[in-house]
Amino acid sequence: MAKKKKEETPEEQAQPADASQMPSMTILAQYTKDASFENPNAPQSLQNDKGAPAININIEIGRQMMDDNTVEVVLILSAKAERDGGVVFLCELEYAGLFGFSNISAEQVQPMILIECPRMLFPFARQIMAELTQNGGFPPILLDPPDFAAMYRDEMMRRSAETPDGLVN
Repeated sequence: MAKKKKEETPEEQAQPADASQMPSMTILAQYTKDASFENPNAPQSLQNDKGAPAININIEIGRQMMDDNTVEVVLILSAKAERDGGVVFLCELEYAGLFGFSNISAEQVQPMILIECPRMLFPFARQIMAELTQNGGFPPILLDPPDFAAMYRDEMMRRSAETPDGLVN
């Protein structure tokens, strides 16, 4: 009697023979490295009779390789509100994640670190910034998600313009 061949489910068909060779990124930890809220002119700054302040938002990405397969990525966010030439408030946050990589090619590592990792961290950092400003007596700052891919492209263009041979370091 002939053996019947087991039919594979669609999930089994989609998986490669050796899943241990698949590229992967894992969030090992995420944490607040530093948070600061300054309200230098309170309580006068909380009086809303002079109109809304102008708010300048700055977003940067820091990174540090911990070992060959682990990197710390830090979102550095700052919001500075000014009105009539004076500072209304200054809110700064460094929110970090520790990411583990496996089976990722060298050309994929930088985009993962500078695009995907910050994209995963941003919603948490956004919430902390909103709470810091709200706890400082102001309406919460609700930051729009930045285009991390565009930030990465700009950084790569800047780096290639700085190197004489056009190679990115």
